[in-house]
Amino acid sequence: MDRVFVGFYYLKKQNTILYVCTILVLCTLYAAQPIQPLFKEEFALNGFQAAIFTTVIMFPLGIAPLFYGYILENLSSRQMLRVSLLLLGILEICFSFSSSYIVLIGIRAVQGFLIPAALTSLVSYISTSSAHENIQKALGNYVAITIMGGFLGRLLSGISSEYFGWRPFFFIIGVGLILSFFALLGVNKDAKARFAKVTKKDVVNVLKIKHNFLIYTAIFCVFFVFQGVLNFLPFELKSIDENLGESKVGLMYAGYVIGLITALNVTRIIKFFKSESRAMICGMFIYIAGLGLFNIESFTVMFCSMFVFCLGMFMVHSIAAGFVNKLAHERKSITNGLYLSFYYAGGTFGSFLPGVFYQHLGWHAFLLFLGFMLLCGAGFLIFLRKCENAS
Repeated sequence: MDRVFVGFYYLKKQNTILYVCTILVLCTLYAAQPIQPLFKEEFALNGFQAAIFTTVIMFPLGIAPLFYGYILENLSSRQMLRVSLLLLGILEICFSFSSSYIVLIGIRAVQGFLIPAALTSLVSYISTSSAHENIQKALGNYVAITIMGGFLGRLLSGISSEYFGWRPFFFIIGVGLILSFFALLGVNKDAKARFAKVTKKDVVNVLKIKHNFLIYTAIFCVFFVFQGVLNFLPFELKSIDENLGESKVGLMYAGYVIGLITALNVTRIIKFFKSESRAMICGMFIYIAGLGLFNIESFTVMFCSMFVFCLGMFMVHSIAAGFVNKLAHERKSITNGLYLSFYYAGGTFGSFLPGVFYQHLGWHAFLLFLGFMLLCGAGFLIFLRKCENAS
């Protein structure tokens, strides 16, 4: 009995450390997003140059997951996680002191190659320590923690920037990441991701599986739109009210809270809709409705719209992440890696391509283009549903 209690306590402590690491990594990824208009003003940038702060850190996430999965075959998850967190922390502190736009962009680009290592390591702990029937719930919990990290990074960055300047928050995140490097000494060093060697043939074989390809393309559209809105919303808010403070811009992301609740209740949502595909289709149309509400250019309406928007997005993402794992009986590492690649590739392109519409045609044309992308995503999920019914 004592051994069971000690084991439970150790597991709980280990999970707490990993969750804190996840939050810090997501803060690193997204803290710059709500204050991009501030960077635009401070460094005399145009809108595209300011938006690149998100693009450069997200681009490597779209190509690195498979590459890091290969490395993790020979390195323990803890080794990879500790090294990546230490380097992320050092770079984050350097970011907080730099006054050169080129240096800042360069730091964000290097961090983009380190973040997949950290996230892949964290997912490795979850996927290898969870029973097959509990993977959906375990990954739902992980998604919930990433949601919390994304929200806190944006909110606290906005508040800090308005009252203390933008630099202190990035410095604090850097210190937290370095402290995590030492805290991870208490995590099971034998935990290891059992990744297979990735070959072109394996990737093609995974993509040939119809339900995988349909989920991947849908999630590309989902995150394309999500990053498009979140990356250019601060600029639109500033155009509506140029006196709007960074803390209010950061508060706009409070809709993330509904995403947290959604991720934690993903199994109940699936049970209610009686299938993953049906729940994802419903989530997609909620997502489209939330996007449409952003056409009403009022801070209050947009603030409320974010809750609907995030509800739909995280319904799709939370379910899809677990669904591909549940369906993957082999090549699980490649299946996860491709999911992350499509997800972040969508985010990368979404962080700058819609800006062409925003800059030249305005906010409403920008939303119309994103709405078309969501309709494409919904089409992929509807086809997935039809394939399930036919099988």
